[in-house]
Amino acid sequence: MAATAAARPLVTVQALDGDMATDSAPTVPLPDVMKASIRPDIVNFVHSNISKNKRQPYAVSKKAGHQTSAESWGTGRAVSRIPRVPGGGTHRAGQGAFGNMCRGGRMFAPTKIWRRWHRKINVNQKRYAVVSAIAASAVPSLVMARGHRVESVSELPLVISDAAEGVEKTSAAIKVLKQIGAYEDAEKAKDSHSIRPGKGKMRNRRYINRKGPLIVYGTEGAKLVKAFRNIPGVDIVNVERLNLLKLAPGGHLGRFVIWTKSAFEKLDSIYGSFDKLSLKKKSYVLPRSKMVNADLARIINSDEVQSVVRPIKKESKRAPLKKNPLKNLNAMLKLNPYAKTAKRMSLLAEAQRVKSKAEKLEQKRKPISKEEAAAIKSAGKAWYQTMISDSDYTEFEVFTKWLGVSQ
Repeated sequence: MAATAAARPLVTVQALDGDMATDSAPTVPLPDVMKASIRPDIVNFVHSNISKNKRQPYAVSKKAGHQTSAESWGTGRAVSRIPRVPGGGTHRAGQGAFGNMCRGGRMFAPTKIWRRWHRKINVNQKRYAVVSAIAASAVPSLVMARGHRVESVSELPLVISDAAEGVEKTSAAIKVLKQIGAYEDAEKAKDSHSIRPGKGKMRNRRYINRKGPLIVYGTEGAKLVKAFRNIPGVDIVNVERLNLLKLAPGGHLGRFVIWTKSAFEKLDSIYGSFDKLSLKKKSYVLPRSKMVNADLARIINSDEVQSVVRPIKKESKRAPLKKNPLKNLNAMLKLNPYAKTAKRMSLLAEAQRVKSKAEKLEQKRKPISKEEAAAIKSAGKAWYQTMISDSDYTEFEVFTKWLGVSQ
């Protein structure tokens, strides 16, 4: 944006009716303040804080909600312990009082007049915001984005001759606006005059209208103040008392500003330049931009930068994925080549065990003949008799009964 404004170092002064005719249109150099960096964040922050300084304190009455001798009934009466209005014979008796949840009670955290209403803003920060707003007024795209009608204006920043400071009548002021192509914006502000929606209608701000052009003059006590002040939406301010609330209404950059020649020439002495101190503001130098060219992609891709940077790394080294040797055979073989033989032997041994177990089960499950069954049964009986005789419990009757034998 700064480069856009700096591309035209001279600004044409628009002539008005009654000016002396010259062969060439007079020009004035573009002041450095028009090339300052534009910071919407600082402008928005400073504007929101400055606008708080015109508030008036308000508070509810200190007695509100407490103008009754209510006391709690205590426990045991099956009602809440909120203070209740005494007496009888009326609906008010027995009603809850004092609490913010009660009808006729006080509000929660009653407002007090000692609230912190006003805000202190750093002087340098305020100056930075004003400088950004002035610089933004020189960029046509920002002015149009804010909603101003500047299609008929010859150029921005718009500078008119000092003859405008001698205008005394409002009719002549309108004629000046029409001549420089700014009347369309003033008409837009006039047509937007309407009743405010909401409760603000009751609070001495019934009507609202859009903002038109801002006229900045340079001579103290100029007559144009009375001529322009009656046109809706048009604001007038002295160049030495530029105000952020008028340069960026609502905290939005891009106000349509009309400068008189004397005011435009004073900007360098008021705000100084990037390497020269201001004459009006003590030790003030304009804030320098971090980057002269904000087109970062163009800088990086330029031949000068690309010729000295390192080439692009095409092959990328990727870290190999670590594998668990206990789960991955190839990883185990790298650590222990014998693992393959050991695993094969364990598999063969397992297969042999499974085979022998299956053979044993098959042998047991095979049906036997009657002769073999009789032999097994007789062998069992013989073993049982041998066990009884070997125990030798015959001299005890009890054991004889238990064993079920008779001697």
